[in-house]
Amino acid sequence: MKISAAIAPRHLRRLSAATLLSLGLSGVTHADITVGVILSTTGPAASLGQPAENTVKLWPGSIAGQKLKVISVNDNSDPTEAARQAAKLITENAVDVIVGPSITPPSIAAMEVAGRNSTPIIALGGGNAIIEPQEGSRKWAFKMPAPEAISVERALDHMVKNKVKTVAAIAVTTSYGEGFLKAFNAQAPAKHLQIAATERYGAQDLGVTAQVLRIMAAKPDAVYIFSFGTPAVLPQAELAKRGYKGKIYQTHGIANADFLRVGGKSVEGTYLAVAPVLVAEQLPASDSTKKQGMEYVKKYESQYGPGTRSLFGSTAWTALNWLQATVPVALRQAKPNTPEFRQALRDALENMHEVVSPEGVFNMSPGNHNGIDARGQVMVEIKDGKWKYIP
Repeated sequence: MKISAAIAPRHLRRLSAATLLSLGLSGVTHADITVGVILSTTGPAASLGQPAENTVKLWPGSIAGQKLKVISVNDNSDPTEAARQAAKLITENAVDVIVGPSITPPSIAAMEVAGRNSTPIIALGGGNAIIEPQEGSRKWAFKMPAPEAISVERALDHMVKNKVKTVAAIAVTTSYGEGFLKAFNAQAPAKHLQIAATERYGAQDLGVTAQVLRIMAAKPDAVYIFSFGTPAVLPQAELAKRGYKGKIYQTHGIANADFLRVGGKSVEGTYLAVAPVLVAEQLPASDSTKKQGMEYVKKYESQYGPGTRSLFGSTAWTALNWLQATVPVALRQAKPNTPEFRQALRDALENMHEVVSPEGVFNMSPGNHNGIDARGQVMVEIKDGKWKYIP
């Protein structure tokens, strides 16, 4: 229904709120849900951010009958830029929620800004430092990749099963690498695994020869690499070049096609604990995530080609699943683009129960803003350049 141009302004001012609502003039009632998306589409983490960006393009145009407005920005894999972009999204775009950034250090930087401004953030970075301890700004932060402890335990159990006795570790010098190294150091002794050597390297380093030579001198049965994206290829390629014959383990930070492409033959035989979506069609029918995983893989690969799936695209789809589960709850409390809606959305995220996605099954609580359990990790091997599920 249209208002006649003949209606004078003074008459329009006399229309009741109910009349305005029936005429569709209430902007607040029909306010869009505004989502700010921060991804690393350039820089060292580009191989993580790009599939997430592709996935966001597959999001629907609405949730619970409310139009979804998505504003995507690039943080160049840099924490300072992530903080700047978060501040801009909040102050200039009045976003209801932030999704991202792609990796841990930028996620922590953006989390601080979001929390100070009472805006919920669904981080795609893997480090538990994003959400722990649950105080201050972190009360507004949620993250979906499995905690380091769950991932490391699955990998260490595989080592024990395969009679590994000594393990060396090499970690990228970021909060992501340090978080995994901390979990490894805590759990390995309890599994009766001896830590033969520990090395570190930078995500933008061009060589790790010295570190690898020290690792090989320790003669470990296995090497566990704590890194992400294509930078994770560097130590493994050097180990292969030096003729290392032991087992090599990586983290879920490598679960994308670019790692396989860049690593080539040097990454054959790698083991990793990872979200089940990476091998969705290989999972048993009883797996809780198989249906959701297959739906995502079909949607993504029909758009971008066979074999293009990525764990880091899937995290962006899981963020959508979370919003689909919680936005209807928040809408019962308040309208979008208001402080009350942001608070209600934060509270709904914190109280999610048995929300299933390609990444796992999530049960949140005030003390746990990740909510995933062992169902969110499976063991996978790289074989013939592909991901192979290990039952």
